[in-house]
Amino acid sequence: MNATTASFPALREPVFRRYFVGAASLMMADSIEHVISYWMMWQKFQSPALAGFAVISHWVPFLLFSIWSGGLADRYDPRRVIQIGMAVFMAVSVGWGALFLADALEMWHAAVLLIFHGLGGVLWGPAAQVYIHDIVEPQTLPSAVRLFATSRWLGLLMGPAVGGVILLALGPAYGILFNAALYLPFMLWLWKAPYRHRHAPPTVRRWGEVLATWTAVRDNRAITSMVLLVGGASFIVGNAYQAQMPEFAEHLAHGDGGFTYSALFGADAAGALCAGLALEARGLLPPRPRTAFLLAIGWCLAIGSFAAAKSYPLALALLFCAGFLELSFYAMAQALVQMNAPSAIRGRVIGLFSMSALGLRSFSGVTVGLAGSLIGIHLSLALAAALLLTLIVAMLWTMLPGR
Repeated sequence: MNATTASFPALREPVFRRYFVGAASLMMADSIEHVISYWMMWQKFQSPALAGFAVISHWVPFLLFSIWSGGLADRYDPRRVIQIGMAVFMAVSVGWGALFLADALEMWHAAVLLIFHGLGGVLWGPAAQVYIHDIVEPQTLPSAVRLFATSRWLGLLMGPAVGGVILLALGPAYGILFNAALYLPFMLWLWKAPYRHRHAPPTVRRWGEVLATWTAVRDNRAITSMVLLVGGASFIVGNAYQAQMPEFAEHLAHGDGGFTYSALFGADAAGALCAGLALEARGLLPPRPRTAFLLAIGWCLAIGSFAAAKSYPLALALLFCAGFLELSFYAMAQALVQMNAPSAIRGRVIGLFSMSALGLRSFSGVTVGLAGSLIGIHLSLALAAALLLTLIVAMLWTMLPGR
């Protein structure tokens, strides 16, 4: 049985197994912070505009600094870059906790903490993808990329469940301070984790890297089509609906902050986790550009239907389907990019993908978040999904390799 058909081939490598668990714990802690901080912001300010800003501030750093951050991972030890990003996450959690304890949270405090959280994310994100190449063999790379994406969604699924318990048991202040300590085990493991030393590429430049990196890969249709696919999805829809989830829950008569709210918050994460496990267990859906486009079309339909849902069980089911499809097309696009990226500039190519897949989500804070404050969150999300569906169909016809 080869790596393309074996079940969970990357998990057969001990170092990657530990990395998988650590990445899931990191994303769980990140998700717990979102659950608690979004809840407190909504309770205190009742502001859809602030929820939209939470999306914008979280993703703008990815738009501005992803390629630069990927270049750092090319030139320096990616383990240290990941650790610096985690240290920023810990500091932000402590900041939230201090403000909650003092009952001193103001809107500008929330804005500053959200910005720093985004900066921490852009530091560890590209480096975490680059580090995968140090711990797995090339033939298991597609599996490792999909499993790493699955670990992210596993953390996002566990986050609302654990975060809801922490919120009820410890309260928001002590709960988010406890959350800061959850980053420590993975941070310490990275200190002595295996690392294949590489020769450093040329000095990283902050400006001009976007054009230079795009020029280096523009003739590779697999890379360009996947970068444009995830960029369109992020620009128009992204994950802005997550920041609006307290309001969606309220409209569905489950906005009490209890289990049903946490379940709604984590339904798409549950779908993504099931996708990762099911696809890896059977070795299904090998990376192909056309398959990624078709899965993205299904995601648009699921998100648009969720926006129109009036029933809580139906909303849960649609979010589950959306998570299943999102993991499937996003991980496939990521794998195609990393498999085709030139090794000398791999970090910067991954940074380009992150800029498109994550950085452009900042604009979904406008299309879904701020627009939601004007025309309602249901209509704004439905219109965004319809627009994205139209764009993906056009790209499917014009951008695929060989067409």
